[in-house]
Amino acid sequence: MAAGLAAASVAPVSAVAHGAVRVELPAPGGPYEIGTVALHLVDRSRADPWEGSPQRELMISVWYPATGSGQRVAPHMERGAAERFGAVTRHRIPPGTVDWAATRTHAGEGAPVDPRGPWPVVVYSPGSGDPRSWGTVLVEELASRGYVVATIDHTYESPAVQFPDGSVKGNDRMLEEFARAQEEGTVPAVLAKMLHARIGDTRFVLDQLATLPRGMADLRRVGMFGQSAGGFTAAQGMYEDRRIRAGIDLDGTLEFNSEPNGTNLSSVALHGLRRPFMLMGRQGIDHTNEPSWGAFWSHSRGWRRDLTLLGSKHQTYTDLAAIMPQTGLPRNVMEGAIGTTDPSRAVVAQRAFAVSFFDRWLRHRDDHLLDGPSPRYPEIKFVR
Repeated sequence: MAAGLAAASVAPVSAVAHGAVRVELPAPGGPYEIGTVALHLVDRSRADPWEGSPQRELMISVWYPATGSGQRVAPHMERGAAERFGAVTRHRIPPGTVDWAATRTHAGEGAPVDPRGPWPVVVYSPGSGDPRSWGTVLVEELASRGYVVATIDHTYESPAVQFPDGSVKGNDRMLEEFARAQEEGTVPAVLAKMLHARIGDTRFVLDQLATLPRGMADLRRVGMFGQSAGGFTAAQGMYEDRRIRAGIDLDGTLEFNSEPNGTNLSSVALHGLRRPFMLMGRQGIDHTNEPSWGAFWSHSRGWRRDLTLLGSKHQTYTDLAAIMPQTGLPRNVMEGAIGTTDPSRAVVAQRAFAVSFFDRWLRHRDDHLLDGPSPRYPEIKFVR
């Protein structure tokens, strides 16, 4: 792709596990074909906060408008990462239920970049304990609408990060540290450490995106979004780095507690933002009852919106909304994971509002969807 960014090789996908379901991701709805490339980044200016090595290594994927399909369709997860991800119960899905390695995206690996750029840039940060692939449904939609999207695996926090040499890094050390903190009453310190590492990762990735091919990425127009801890990262990233002009928090608290209670607030919650930001919460969570969101809302002076996806759960804001209905698991298990909202409508609504937000603030294209409630999306509540 460019000097300083080494494209990662992808291991071949394994045969379908006996009895496991092959799931499909919903096709993106934009006018552009999309391509993707996985990149191995090395930050020699920082020690790794979890393993203590003298440098921080990351894997990211860059998604972009493309011409042509590339050599092959990219997998949702690389084989080694998929095997580790599926080895334990995740989000109520037991091991062996889904053949994670068989899932495909709609992006061509290494497909030629559409030359009609440069394209605005959006960075995606996943929730704690989730891989960078866990937001692909939204990421592909944005790429198909004319954005370059960089997704970050936060190494040793993500459950499975596969590197070009085939090694897969898990998050056992981080989980052990968190469990110890729960026993010792030091959870806020571990969560602050986690966020600090994520902000360092985000700023380094933004630096490295400047080495993408000329005409591909417009780094004067950068946005960021994420789910859970990734949404926290988007908000704090905006607070600490003015290159990020607009952001979305998908159901992520802004304080250093396992359960929000208004203590240990982050600096972005205490001081707010003066640039556009959107909160999107699960059923029952908004700035009127989530203490850190309330603090953020009252201190922010920039454009802001607070939306609720009715009937949703925390993981409805991830690829689980598209995947869970295909697993064949009982209805009560599905609703426990992604709520009672229609999963297909949840995907449609999230895509529409994310695209509308970034179009408005990075492209000056206002479809007025964010002006107020719309009969087209009755599952979205505007919180005043």
